[in-house]
Amino acid sequence: MALSWRSWLANEGSKHLFLFFWLSLNVWFFGKTFLLYNQGLQYYYLHQMLGLGLCVSRASASVLNLNCCLVLLPMCRVLLAFLRGSQKVASKKTRRLLDKSKTFHVTCGVTICIFSVLHVAAHLVNALNFSENYNEEFVTLNAANYRGEDPRKLLFATIPGLTGVIMVLVLFLMCTASTYAIRVSNYDIFWYTHNLFFVFYMLLMLHVSGGVLKYQTNLEEHPPGCFNPNKTLRQNLTVPKAFEELFPDYTTEPFPEDLPVPEPFVQNSFMRVCSEEPKFQSQFPETWFWISGPLCLYCVERLYRYIRSNKPVTITSVISHPSNVLEVRMVKDDFEARPGQYVILHCPRVSALESHPFTLTMCPTDTKATFGVHLKVVGDWTERFRDLLLLHSNQDTEILPIFQQRRYPKLYVDGPFGSPFEESLNYEVSLCVAGGIGVTPFASILNTLLDGWKCYKLRRLYFVWVCRDIESFRWFADLLCMLHNKLWQENRPDYINIQLYLSQTDGIQKIIGEKYQALNSRLLIGRPRWKLLFDDIAKCNRRKTIGVFCCGPNKISKILHKLSNSSNSYGTRFEYNKESFS
Repeated sequence: MALSWRSWLANEGSKHLFLFFWLSLNVWFFGKTFLLYNQGLQYYYLHQMLGLGLCVSRASASVLNLNCCLVLLPMCRVLLAFLRGSQKVASKKTRRLLDKSKTFHVTCGVTICIFSVLHVAAHLVNALNFSENYNEEFVTLNAANYRGEDPRKLLFATIPGLTGVIMVLVLFLMCTASTYAIRVSNYDIFWYTHNLFFVFYMLLMLHVSGGVLKYQTNLEEHPPGCFNPNKTLRQNLTVPKAFEELFPDYTTEPFPEDLPVPEPFVQNSFMRVCSEEPKFQSQFPETWFWISGPLCLYCVERLYRYIRSNKPVTITSVISHPSNVLEVRMVKDDFEARPGQYVILHCPRVSALESHPFTLTMCPTDTKATFGVHLKVVGDWTERFRDLLLLHSNQDTEILPIFQQRRYPKLYVDGPFGSPFEESLNYEVSLCVAGGIGVTPFASILNTLLDGWKCYKLRRLYFVWVCRDIESFRWFADLLCMLHNKLWQENRPDYINIQLYLSQTDGIQKIIGEKYQALNSRLLIGRPRWKLLFDDIAKCNRRKTIGVFCCGPNKISKILHKLSNSSNSYGTRFEYNKESFS
């Protein structure tokens, strides 16, 4: 069935539309700056020398200044977490915009790449024009030392040229390593190359301080193309032959009387007379104005995060779960977090520089200070981390609390940081869909509801969990059973609707037992029929706004995103949210 415009917009269309809008805005900004340099009188002589290369290079530089300024703001995680939890941002729609921070960061990065190509191409033309169009009349305006100088010297033997070449190489590494294929196959390459941004910004500060491009400062005293009588008289003086023989370089040709006056130099049928020679001055590096604020803000936040996470946490327990999942429970002084948030773990014994985000599955409360995370062992970092935490044991298919006395490695926790799942408790009805280990954001929400649900706006929760193997449900089977029993005791069995879907049927008998009897009746074989699920939820919650939260494979995410924006006959509105670490 063909997708409607709204359905396309609900899927990848929103990202494409935002990218198109942002690129269009930058093209408009490019055009305005292009006209400024093309028509500005202060750039007349420089434009005569460089042509359109001047306009393209300066216009693309303005766009790069804007995007290099804004690309850092989505990475200020503490600021975003503060805005998300602040009462000043009371609108739910405004807070949902903060969830697009990663999309905005990527969009700015793509824009930087596109206009960097234009900027480099324009400066290659400028280097050639500086060499070929050397202006002997206005020497200070030249970047070359003489006519015909090798343009490669301007690119590799000057500060603006050399820093520009290095920045192109750094940007190329950052862009190529940011592709999906490299991020999935080798996250370390992406992480290390992306941290070259600091080198990029330092080079950018040096790049704009070269003062290659100059503008005229005395436009009133010397309008571009004006008539200089003193200079003309000197040119028309008759030099004696004796002086011509002694000083041949100073001989002049007589001024041609029938020389036509160029059209741009004529104003109101007469030529303006200039009183002095033109004076040129290097432009102040505007880039410093653009990037100094966001760069300082980011550096201050990084310093604050370093101070906040400088003290290692105390690991209270480590639990090995089935299907290569590790649970780490910790305690840290003055640590506060909201359900749905995530933290960044850094273990120096695993990697001196590398750190990774993990969603909190247990948040500290007024009665307990313990918080925890569940992590899937799928890469080099998590494998080394597991080996340091666990004693060598082959019993990885059972839940094994570690009671042996052991010295755990130092572990530092940075955070917490905000995520879309904080909003799940602010809807009257929420639909939470998890795929495999994607259940972790909802675990902290379920733990919070276990402590008490009456203080939140949420009055009905649909929880759908899809796993490939039966053992994966054991990660939070005890939590689901306790929450189910608690709600039955409080006469609210309809508060939570649990649906467990098993993709593969091998070993289905293992979950059957008295302990998990409440879950056995909610275990279904196969994949969810999403359209029927949404229709049923819409029918039971007419004319209500339902929050849809998904953490799982992109295929499921796209289906839910499409269905959330589809119309229904019950007046029910679905608002889609998706986990995305920034």
